[in-house]
Amino acid sequence: MIRGGRNNITSAPAFSKDAKKLLLCTANTVSVYSVATGLKITSLEDHTAPVTSVIVDPSSDETVSYCWTSSLDGKIRIWEFSAPKLLKIFDTHLPIHSLVMIPVHVSHSVIAYVSVEDYSSVSKDLFGQIRRYDLTQDPLHSGDTLKEMEEPKPIVLSPSGEFFGVCHNCTIHIWNVASEHLMPKETTLHHTELITVFAFHPNQRILAAGDVTGRVLIWKDNGIGEFTSVKTEDDTESCTTFNWHSAQVTVLNFSSDGALLYSGVKAGDFVVWELGTGKKQLLPKIGSPLLYFIFSSDSTLSSVICEDNQIHLLKMPSMEILRTISGIKPPTPERHGFICYVKTRDICLTRTVSIDRSSGIAAFCTANHRVQLYNLLSDHDISEVQICDHHPDDGDEVRVLVTAVALSRNGSVMTTAEARFAGSNFSEGIVSLKFWVFVPDSKTFSLSTVINQPHREAAITAIALNPARSMAVSISSAGDFKIWVCSSDKNLTPEDSNWICHGVGSYKRTPITAAVFSGDGSCLALAAKTVITIWHPLKNELLYVVGKANAPIMELSFTGGGFLIAASHGSTPHLSVWDLMTFCLSWSYRLYIEVLTWLPESDRLVKSNEQIFRGKDGAILLFDGSGPKPVAIWTVMKARGGTLSFVEDGKKSQPLLAYVNRSHEYVLFDPYSDEKLETSAIDYEVFLAAISKKKKRSRKKALMSEKPWETMFCGSTLNFPPFPDLCASFFSSRMQKEVCERADRQPERHSS
Repeated sequence: MIRGGRNNITSAPAFSKDAKKLLLCTANTVSVYSVATGLKITSLEDHTAPVTSVIVDPSSDETVSYCWTSSLDGKIRIWEFSAPKLLKIFDTHLPIHSLVMIPVHVSHSVIAYVSVEDYSSVSKDLFGQIRRYDLTQDPLHSGDTLKEMEEPKPIVLSPSGEFFGVCHNCTIHIWNVASEHLMPKETTLHHTELITVFAFHPNQRILAAGDVTGRVLIWKDNGIGEFTSVKTEDDTESCTTFNWHSAQVTVLNFSSDGALLYSGVKAGDFVVWELGTGKKQLLPKIGSPLLYFIFSSDSTLSSVICEDNQIHLLKMPSMEILRTISGIKPPTPERHGFICYVKTRDICLTRTVSIDRSSGIAAFCTANHRVQLYNLLSDHDISEVQICDHHPDDGDEVRVLVTAVALSRNGSVMTTAEARFAGSNFSEGIVSLKFWVFVPDSKTFSLSTVINQPHREAAITAIALNPARSMAVSISSAGDFKIWVCSSDKNLTPEDSNWICHGVGSYKRTPITAAVFSGDGSCLALAAKTVITIWHPLKNELLYVVGKANAPIMELSFTGGGFLIAASHGSTPHLSVWDLMTFCLSWSYRLYIEVLTWLPESDRLVKSNEQIFRGKDGAILLFDGSGPKPVAIWTVMKARGGTLSFVEDGKKSQPLLAYVNRSHEYVLFDPYSDEKLETSAIDYEVFLAAISKKKKRSRKKALMSEKPWETMFCGSTLNFPPFPDLCASFFSSRMQKEVCERADRQPERHSS
């Protein structure tokens, strides 16, 4: 099983003591990367929930490297990460959001301070707690509570290990752990604005903080081991203020010698300040929202962690980017359920992930109007393609969105759709369809053809590429579809080839909501809202009208066994399986289906649906084509907005199944093996029982609960004659003839 695409930025990373490795918290694991190559060396896997902190133990040396980790599973673990080897586990029985370890030379023991979440707290509104644990105790006691807050806060430890603190609204709470008292002494600093970040000086009692207005404040020890608070806006005696940033400060850190202070904002702007003179110098802009900035033991090496899941290794003091560790960038805010208003119709545009089955390369629509190419098999970034730009003349009121992406079966062609509009008035915007060709030397795509307003002023709701030839189809909310082909001039290079319109069609001017080509590319299935139609893509002719559903069809898929699968959304969502030999409904589920995929040259069908199973919000169902009973079922998280696809792995005889959730995290696994998966397999009866509990049934259907599968199959509820299901052998030939005759008599307009 292969896991990847996980978030690398949930907490601050840590350099190894020799600055040759970088440890990143990635979901439930800690990934160890080589600083020299930027490649993953190993991973620490034992936590059962997201890892929230990783701390390299100061006692590490060139031969043995230790680190501490904490997790929302409530456990603190110590590792020898060069091996890797888990040494010991300490269970606090509370979700840990942050951890600091006090050096032994300061505490003379093994002391941990954690920020936990405790809903059993006496204070009803104070669920966050700072607790002290002595890890030498066995068993581990419940810990001493230092402070309660509304929610858990990250803890910051001074480089000397003598102080730690948390910021809470307009205050900073600091504890001196070097005092002779059993419990550390607390000092509170007050400010007039919301404090967003703070840092301790490496060798002096100096503290720097950044606030929401962009100011940087410097507090110094008043001589008795305490700091003085800012009482008013004009209070300049208690602290020094640096003021340059126009937005809230998000990163703050002192240089290793303490002479300089680095501050940055979310927009990617960096400033370095001289503490002695207050002079500032602007540094090269990183270009991504900043989250963390850390130094290594090597004064010429640092790392900046960005909100787009990128970790840059920097050469100091020039801030030159040496190399980048790239995860899958998070989806754009519009990715989840973006709705645009198009000629009185609400159309959801979320086709922003596409996977090439032959290579395992996926295309993800990300921020800044880009598409990121990512190898799912190796969990490695390949390149980025700038799809479009936001022109300065557009102004802030103009929005630009990449609304769809599709990869060809062999990964040689990519198609994208974008929209540029003012405010929320999408109907007056500009829609562009672009075709790209893959350039092997640069491992990226080059723009081949741009078509503006391909469907007049209507939005493109989906794009499908023919698996057997250079052909694509785009569908729109205006009720038409267009078939595009690549010019066949052999004298042209792939980069210079043009895509032209081969045909235009429609079905009763009804919005086209789904499209898919058959495995050999000879047929094109289109859903005109609730009606399924089959077309000849080369001749652009309507061949058959398969059937009609009660709700709009948003997903279509062919199978190798002569079936067509349709997923309907709306108030009565369904998964419907149609027999293309008889054009009869074979079977149906009343389920909300997010995505469909099938294995070419096989009857295997996989679908992902959105339901609730013991905390999970979706399920993957595997069918073998012989009947409606799934071969296997797995429950998953973040199913809405997810993607499924089979992926061919040259190292394995069987294709793997890839599941990408809406946060761009993914897992690849063999659906036919007995390997224990992160997703949990459940029984067919449990699956149906869970759906039965979720859906409200009528009194009549409730009486049939002793046979749950009978209440779930609902083919007769569709607008299709029920008698073929009862007497299929008798009526199959008659139904096929009737449907074909009806298709020949269709009065709707279509052109070739």
